[in-house]
Amino acid sequence: MKIHGLQKMTLLDYPGRVACTVFFGGCEMRCPFCHNAELLDGSAPAIMTDEELIAFLEKRKGLLDGVAFTGGEPLLQKDLPDLARRIRDLGYDVKLDTNGMHPDRLEKMLQEGTVQYVAMDIKNDPERYAMTAGLKELDLAPIRESISLLMNSGKEYEFRTTVVAELHDDDSFKGIGQWIKGAKRYYLQKFTDRDTVPFEGLHAPTKEQMEHWADIVRPCIPTVELRGVD
Repeated sequence: MKIHGLQKMTLLDYPGRVACTVFFGGCEMRCPFCHNAELLDGSAPAIMTDEELIAFLEKRKGLLDGVAFTGGEPLLQKDLPDLARRIRDLGYDVKLDTNGMHPDRLEKMLQEGTVQYVAMDIKNDPERYAMTAGLKELDLAPIRESISLLMNSGKEYEFRTTVVAELHDDDSFKGIGQWIKGAKRYYLQKFTDRDTVPFEGLHAPTKEQMEHWADIVRPCIPTVELRGVD
């Protein structure tokens, strides 16, 4: 298995854990605000194999207690469940970031207990989902199935939206609130422009705008919080 990046320690990517973050290449979506656009087509050079990652983790026992899988879309890696199982055998908890396009693979990992925390992106309300994901059209059935899986899994999970001033408005969050009503927790994370973002001209909303949109969602979800807001 090819691993395209490794952040050796983070306190941010896995709530409640001192973790490392493992980056995988490949994604079906082309979100114009993606921070890891160089990974989308899977052609970026790998920096290590899964065996090298396991060796790294063996040396970090006692320093780290979690491993976060991100990308790209990690569930495109067919051997991901096996890698997660090996990491679990070393005593680490595993977090998965996903776009929700592979509910069958997600369900397998949830059922097998190889993932302890899932963070699923909710790009926008259903009517503007494809546009926000950078696609002409998109079948939302897999995403709906992944939402249902997580909400009924008994596992720790979160839904989150990267909020971009040009892509989101009041209707976005009215729609999202109804779509994931009853979810455990939902985060609005402020877009940050970087050199790796594929499209220019996108901007972060103001703190006041973020707070207003969080208030729209709160009647539907018990825990709604902001990320990336000072």
